Amino acid sequence: MTAKNELCKPGEYKAIDLLAVAAAREVNDGDIVFAGTGLPMLAIMLAQLTNAPNAVCIYEAGSIDGRPIDLPTSVGDARCAYQGSISAGLTESFYGQLTCGYVDLGFLGGAEIDKYGNVNTTVVGDYASPSKRFTGSGGNPDINSYARRTVFIMVQEKRRFKENVDYITSPGWRLKKWPSGEWATRKEVYGKYYQGGPEAVITNMGVFRFDEEGIMYLDTVHPGYTAEQVKDNCSFDLNISRVTGETKPPTYGEIELLYTRVDPEGIFLP
Repeated sequence: MTAKNELCKPGEYKAIDLLAVAAAREVNDGDIVFAGTGLPMLAIMLAQLTNAPNAVCIYEAGSIDGRPIDLPTSVGDARCAYQGSISAGLTESFYGQLTCGYVDLGFLGGAEIDKYGNVNTTVVGDYASPSKRFTGSGGNPDINSYARRTVFIMVQEKRRFKENVDYITSPGWRLKKWPSGEWATRKEVYGKYYQGGPEAVITNMGVFRFDEEGIMYLDTVHPGYTAEQVKDNCSFDLNISRVTGETKPPTYGEIELLYTRVDPEGIFLP
């Protein structure tokens, strides 16, 4: 019989399983976590069942500290409020909690990211005449600005990991000051409103973190990939000298929880 704490072997889990598990491991016990629809929901629910049982989840639509029986279809699903402390709305989640400085960790996504952690969810190309326009910022810049730590979950592609993003929707560790356009540190720009910033980026190829200068580096490589392959999928000169090894695969117990407790209906898991 296979022990639940034993690591899965290659081929026994999917890429999305590893993404969810790697994201869940970023949650500290007791964290207040602001989560959006999709992978962030998988991550926080799995974390509450494993390494962070006392983590509190704030769903963007306004449910706070809920413990859904299984995965809601979105942050607006009524299941988010099951056993919750508060069921309110956007005003409470954003202005009653987030901007008051209560959020420890925010899970976000993005279309593009650069080496400083600046994220674009707005346009490809020139803002006034883009080749593609996305749905926009939503709560992305708010969560990224007010959470003490931010973890981005993204697809790894060369066109998405850029030297400079086409538009800064959510500021990273270095950004251009307005209106001068001069590059400055996040702390300098935010001043007294500085809380923290991007801590990690999790993709289908690896886990990235940021050094003392706010520049992205590769921390771990997912099984099946090499550091050089990850670097080849970045448009900037990615630092791979600090790689600590392979990303720890999911355990059999984590996979069981994902498919039987977190998302038994297969809403986000295939």
